[in-house]
Amino acid sequence: MQEFQSISARIGRARRFLAMAINGEEKEFTSGSIRRALFLLSVPMILEMVMESLFAVVDIYFVGKVSTNALATVALTESILFLIYAIAVGLSMATTAMISRRIGEKNYGEASKAAAQALFIGVGFAAIISISGLFFAKDILRLMGGSPELIAEGAGYAVWMLGGNITIMLIFLNNAIFRGAGDAAIAMRVLWVSNGLNMLLDPCLIFGIGPFPELGVTGAAIATNIGRGTGVVWQLWILFRGNGVIQVLKEHLVANWALMWRLIKISFGGMGQFLIGSASWTFMVRVISIFGSEALAGYTVSFRIIIFTILPSWGLANAASTLVGQNLGAKLPDRAEKSVWYAAFYNMIFLAFISAIFFTYSEFFVGLFSKEPEVLRYGTMSLKIICSGYIFFAYGMVVSQAFNGAGDTRTPTLINFVGYWLIQIPLAYVLSVTLQMGPVGVFIAIAVALVLLAVSSVVIFRRGKWKEIEI
Repeated sequence: MQEFQSISARIGRARRFLAMAINGEEKEFTSGSIRRALFLLSVPMILEMVMESLFAVVDIYFVGKVSTNALATVALTESILFLIYAIAVGLSMATTAMISRRIGEKNYGEASKAAAQALFIGVGFAAIISISGLFFAKDILRLMGGSPELIAEGAGYAVWMLGGNITIMLIFLNNAIFRGAGDAAIAMRVLWVSNGLNMLLDPCLIFGIGPFPELGVTGAAIATNIGRGTGVVWQLWILFRGNGVIQVLKEHLVANWALMWRLIKISFGGMGQFLIGSASWTFMVRVISIFGSEALAGYTVSFRIIIFTILPSWGLANAASTLVGQNLGAKLPDRAEKSVWYAAFYNMIFLAFISAIFFTYSEFFVGLFSKEPEVLRYGTMSLKIICSGYIFFAYGMVVSQAFNGAGDTRTPTLINFVGYWLIQIPLAYVLSVTLQMGPVGVFIAIAVALVLLAVSSVVIFRRGKWKEIEI
């Protein structure tokens, strides 16, 4: 009986903590239990990314029902939006780092000022891209190799996505503001509402269900703008009229060029990390495509499985980033470092568990996407080899985000450049082509790069120079 009551009490505590995390009841994390802080921050961040990934799958599913040209239009437009994502991700890293630092200092006015300057920068970049999209969408698709038929069908999609890119820019940026302030729950709720509305409108506007017009692939872009635009309006209402930690007032809406330049300088590293990682994946695809479509398909399937399964890891890594910023602001560098080691350890346990599952059931997971024997073989092989580096990767991803949280975006950018471009890509080519190991050589190169990236990140992190960064 006593044991049952003990278990019930633990379950009750877990439910209370979960409710606190989802409701965002706690926003200051420079004191108290670090484990508790990690839990309260990481849960909403994990749920936020789950919804983002779910939206991506649902959106492309409905577009795929329209036509091959519709899918190709999305692919070509995404290659341009890639630049927007790079700017948004980089600026978001800088914004989270600076705001979390000010929150740790209890300097809420300066945090709000930084938020306003980040919004100025985001709107400025978005305006330039919008002009290009509104007036030159067809030319952009033509330049990217789109056929006349594709341009005729997909120009509307490109116009809406590029012309309305401000909704993408601001939903990223505003959520970065909330995360830096320790209010990850608001970021989660905004994205769930935004992407939920998007997914509901997708089939309605694409296929003309009920009173909605049938707009084809253009309907997908309009749904995205409505969904994300709704989220942005809600975010801005909270920032300007809400009662949160960050409140942007009239006096903050004055251009501070020095502060904006500091944000831009920090964001360059974040943009570099995004571009280096994405470009390296493109190069790896090119190398593995040498060995045929089955090998490429198997690798693609395994990569998608990996992306989905490491979502909780990014939640922990982002939580560590916020904790680093806030604790450095509070002049508690040792607590900041301890937060990183706790997050990395828990991440290692999680990814070790995932690795064990993949080693045992990799064929089952790949088989959910393709039953083609060769695709199944290569996908299973890729999953097993790449996840062998997961335990190291667990530390690498958390430490990398810790650097970003401290405002040191330059260090992980250099580490990524060396690891991905100077080691992974050349090693993949040498092993697979020169040494004739085939696709296995590519998979081994990826695993080796993950290990080296993690080890080098940890070694540099332990030197502690990130603690001295002033932003």
